[in-house]
Amino acid sequence: MSKLPNITTSIFSVMSQLANQHRAINLSQGFPNFPEDQRLLQISERIIRENIHQYTPMAGLPSLLEKIANQTLNQYGRKVNIATEILITAGATQGVFTAINTFVNQGDEVLILDPSYDSYEPSVLVAGGKPVRVTLNDDYTSNFNRIESAISTKTKMIVINNPHNPTGRIWTESDFEALETILEKHPQILILGDEVYEYITFTQPHISFNTRSKLVERTIIASSFGKSLHVTGWKVGYLIAPEHLMYEMKKVHQFLVFSVNSFSQHAISEYLDLIDFSEVSKMYQRKRDLFQNLIKDSRFELMPCDGTYFQVVNYTQISNKNDVDFAKELIVNHGVASIPISVFYNDATDRHMLRFCFAKTDETLMAAAEKLNRI
Repeated sequence: MSKLPNITTSIFSVMSQLANQHRAINLSQGFPNFPEDQRLLQISERIIRENIHQYTPMAGLPSLLEKIANQTLNQYGRKVNIATEILITAGATQGVFTAINTFVNQGDEVLILDPSYDSYEPSVLVAGGKPVRVTLNDDYTSNFNRIESAISTKTKMIVINNPHNPTGRIWTESDFEALETILEKHPQILILGDEVYEYITFTQPHISFNTRSKLVERTIIASSFGKSLHVTGWKVGYLIAPEHLMYEMKKVHQFLVFSVNSFSQHAISEYLDLIDFSEVSKMYQRKRDLFQNLIKDSRFELMPCDGTYFQVVNYTQISNKNDVDFAKELIVNHGVASIPISVFYNDATDRHMLRFCFAKTDETLMAAAEKLNRI
């Protein structure tokens, strides 16, 4: 008997396979197609022959844990304990799975804000929990009346993805204040803060759960070096949480992966002495602005993009087809791959929206825009 009977091939695989079949420009999957930083490659080439290929400590390479602690202090003003409050994970997705499966028990409810990243619900289901999907507003901001109404005595956790995939929206100070007001009444509810795009924001600064004194003691924060450093295939992320939560998560992590790729941890640890994360945001803002300018005169309507490397567009002026069919048509007839937003909703809400990934070379974006402008 399947624990995930309704899970089929992911839309990401479907669209990428179709893009390959038709030799389309792939703006569907969320990974960069430009070269990694030469400094990171030089570090990697140098250390590959060093004695770094055995298990690291279960929680992570000590030097990397120290660098994360320093970055968290410098970026957010939060002092975290290296020994008890940080855990290196095999990508943020494993961190999310570990957090959910540590604390969610049979029958517990987990609030997920739709449209939502596709790994949350399966993680809840495997844990025996019940996903409770809460729809965002039409502009993809959070609806706190709906959130509060969805809370019950069985609610164990709420998942907050900020900056938000797939929509590119980010939370404001008033959003956090609204959540704090609600959760004051429900001290049993944990927060899983998926902040993997924390260093890719444009319109306003990212506000991290690391800075929220009213919430931090009940919050697990997931971050991703894959996203921040453009090495998604390395699958290295980390969790930050107070000791009483981290203690329990380490028990699950120990028997899930035990320790994460040693080479990647060593390379990232050394590279963090060189990287300026503000430059990451600037680079992606330039790419966002380029892509927006390239298609601003097309028949696609650009939605707000506050952060991440995703641009959502509305295609109502072009077609009345549902978004899955139109996304396939866009590949087959026009040579550009995207992701339909309806797949991120539990009820397949279709508002004629597509998600393009602009973490691509300028040449790729220009070639894609040329095709989109002809539609």
